[in-house]
Amino acid sequence: MTLAEVTRAVGGTLHLSATDHEESPVEGVVDTDSREMGPGSVFVAKPGDVTDGHLFVGAAAEAGAALAIVERVVDAPISQIVVADAVAALARLAQEVVARVRASGQLQVVGITGSNGKTTTKNLLARILQDEGPTVAPRASFNNEVGAPVTMLRVAADTRFLVSELGASRPGRIAELAALITPDIGAVLMVGLAHAGGFGGVDATQKAKTELVQAVRPGGVAVLNADDPRVAAMAAVAAERGVAVRWFGRGPDADVRAEDVEVTASGTVCTIVVGGERFPLRLRVLGEHHVMNALAAVTIAGVLGVSTADAVARLETVEIAERWRMQPLGSDRVRIINDAYNASPDSMSAALRTVAQITEPGQRKVAVLGAMSELGEQAGEEHDRVGLQAVRLRYERIVVIGSAARRLYLAAISEGSWDGEAVFFETADEAFDYLRGELRDGDRVLVKSSNSAGLRFLGDRLGESFS
Repeated sequence: MTLAEVTRAVGGTLHLSATDHEESPVEGVVDTDSREMGPGSVFVAKPGDVTDGHLFVGAAAEAGAALAIVERVVDAPISQIVVADAVAALARLAQEVVARVRASGQLQVVGITGSNGKTTTKNLLARILQDEGPTVAPRASFNNEVGAPVTMLRVAADTRFLVSELGASRPGRIAELAALITPDIGAVLMVGLAHAGGFGGVDATQKAKTELVQAVRPGGVAVLNADDPRVAAMAAVAAERGVAVRWFGRGPDADVRAEDVEVTASGTVCTIVVGGERFPLRLRVLGEHHVMNALAAVTIAGVLGVSTADAVARLETVEIAERWRMQPLGSDRVRIINDAYNASPDSMSAALRTVAQITEPGQRKVAVLGAMSELGEQAGEEHDRVGLQAVRLRYERIVVIGSAARRLYLAAISEGSWDGEAVFFETADEAFDYLRGELRDGDRVLVKSSNSAGLRFLGDRLGESFS
């Protein structure tokens, strides 16, 4: 696109540098991080809580950026488009670029949402699709009002598949993000208590996730979890919009289902059944709950024309879903399972069950747990449930970290049957010192918390210490 075309797309005012003119081209990365800039890139100067992107316009120019989208003119040798809201301009540019690529090529667009499993599912799907043609999918969990458009803006003229992970920080957010791409396929994985505090309860969360189904283009496909009644109810919305439904799940009515699921220390084995045909799958990603994510990926891929046999074969090459998501660290002597990038009551429960399932007789189960964020008024009760579950799954040691998780610790010691079963530390450093002396050969250690608790770095330290 030219500078003039970008200016029209974002609805701003163009201030040219001394060497540019309106028809000068821009054709590089678009990002809010000046460290990602290179020749021809577009830097979006987003004001932030900690710092202000306008402070880095000069650095972006030095790195070769061709354009800065700003909310005020900055003294730097680079053409600038002044807009009222840089994040809104980023979204408008993403919408324009996706529309152009779609009109001129073979681009097919997938949107994925759900209370849990979004990042794992998009990674599994991206692995399947990359062998079919050029595929764009988010880095890490780029699923908010900045990360989603940044991902969309990575599409090129030859991109065949765009996989967008859509998160919700508030009601209406998924609708806004999905409107930028009008998905051909919208997949809803589950409705749970993740972020329920920000929505006012699980009913409001269900309504927010339904926004993706409402955004799928007429004639498109909604891929829905047949095992989750709140997701299954979205089929009625799909029908109203002329959107077909493909079901995945463990039950007999799913179009793509899993049978004979077995959890092992090296992954999960199951049989995927599609149209009466059976396909053995050995998924190296730890955790029974990831079977549902694999089913969703296979279902989406099938809608896009990928055979089940090919999809399954490609899934078997995936070693981990993402860093800090059920990531095996340490060694066979002391195995650390670092799953502390995110946490909700559902994912916390699933992780605790998984480590309990893969721990052999004579080995100890150790849970290193921090707070689950964004649960609102349900936070206390849900932390209680986790503490009780850890005890009832017979974890020999329960290490709780941080004042926000203290209810979890109190519930564990209340339910526990002997002294010392659960311990509490204010900081991860204190917990690391304790665990370095406490852990022994044969221990299987789960490190699990929300991102805000920072325990993923504790998991990395433990993994290195016991490698």
